Amino acid sequence: MAHSVRRGIKIAAISISALAVLLVLAAWKDDFTISGDKGVTTAEVISAGRLRSAISFVTPDGVTHNPKLGVLYPTNLTAGQHIEVEYSRADPDLVRVAGRDARVAIIPALSVIVVTWLLAALSLYGVERMYRQPARHA
Repeated sequence: MAHSVRRGIKIAAISISALAVLLVLAAWKDDFTISGDKGVTTAEVISAGRLRSAISFVTPDGVTHNPKLGVLYPTNLTAGQHIEVEYSRADPDLVRVAGRDARVAIIPALSVIVVTWLLAALSLYGVERMYRQPARHA
């Protein structure tokens, strides 16, 4: 039983860590795509949040874009603000705040990994202690 619990804790920690790494890799991929055919313009922040901010911008062909997933790297934005953005001309829904890139995702991802493994280590220690204690008989 203890072996199965320990294995489950390790699998969960590895899975969460892998997801954090994949998120950073996906951010690098998006940055590469934007940089490969980059357009630059000014956008208006429609709504702002810690994890997602909605924006609106017009491309040189006169088309207004409101990316469904918002803008990449949206920290410290406020509604009504005008910001410079970089977007993929091939896919204008792929847009980031100008001057920001996947490097801003590294520290949060590392933080998730460190906290995950600290919690896993504490859980493994607790499981070890629980299963090693002799049974108490009254």
